[in-house]
Amino acid sequence: MQIGVTLPQTEIGGSVADLRTYAEGVEQLGYQHLVAYDHIVGADTTVHQGWSGPYTIDSTFHEPMVMFGFLAGITKLELAPAIIIMPQRQTALVAKQAAELDLLTEGRFRFGVGLGWNAVEYEALGQDFSTRGRRLDEQVALLRRYWTERSVTFEGEFDRVTGAGIAPMPLQQPIPIWFGGGSKPAFRRMGRLADGWYPMMTPGPELDEAMTTIATAAEAAGRDPQAIGMEGRITWTGDLDQVKIEAEQWRALDASHVSLNTMGSNLGPISAHLNVLATVARALELS
Repeated sequence: MQIGVTLPQTEIGGSVADLRTYAEGVEQLGYQHLVAYDHIVGADTTVHQGWSGPYTIDSTFHEPMVMFGFLAGITKLELAPAIIIMPQRQTALVAKQAAELDLLTEGRFRFGVGLGWNAVEYEALGQDFSTRGRRLDEQVALLRRYWTERSVTFEGEFDRVTGAGIAPMPLQQPIPIWFGGGSKPAFRRMGRLADGWYPMMTPGPELDEAMTTIATAAEAAGRDPQAIGMEGRITWTGDLDQVKIEAEQWRALDASHVSLNTMGSNLGPISAHLNVLATVARALELS
């Protein structure tokens, strides 16, 4: 089981020095990958009365694709957006960006995608929130064609391509696509299409049900459910014993990856996040 970290986006702010210190620090501690969330714009709660989303206009988020280009030059970590909100982005542009990141990381790139929940963001990017599920299905198929075919011709509901291709091609052909989401339609989509998935729940009955839904959909699509990776998430609460328990639970479930999330734990500066990660690394014997 590969153990990584979730970038504490909302705590790290805009400091490039902190970003470098964090990435280099987690690599030195023995973590193997870095996960980052994607939000392009936040909602102004004085305009959107009754806003209930977890993030607002003041929540800081680095743009993952650009940030990963920077990180690829300073670490050997595997990089994984979890997730890029794919239907609000242009398919061809994202295909090009992901291919570039795969080259810059020398193949250490997993591409996480999902639908998102923020209609404000979709509006700002000129996309239809109500069709995002259908658009994602189409985009995934088209992405894989961009990454494996020199010339692509395609006509779908949302994208039209006539004799076009990207160069240089990625090292991984195709780049693995991992899915986020927590609904039954999302789980069925994962079974049909995903190379891996990011559970939004901890081990227990809800996760068991999700895994069954994914496996059933995979088998119906003629796919092997065991070939679909799974990245668990452990959120730091200050209890080291709980971290060790959850790590073993994910290992028992044959999770291929797990990431430690310190975002939202009120730790303060990046040095405090790294101190926690150092304590966990020793407990899990990462180095």
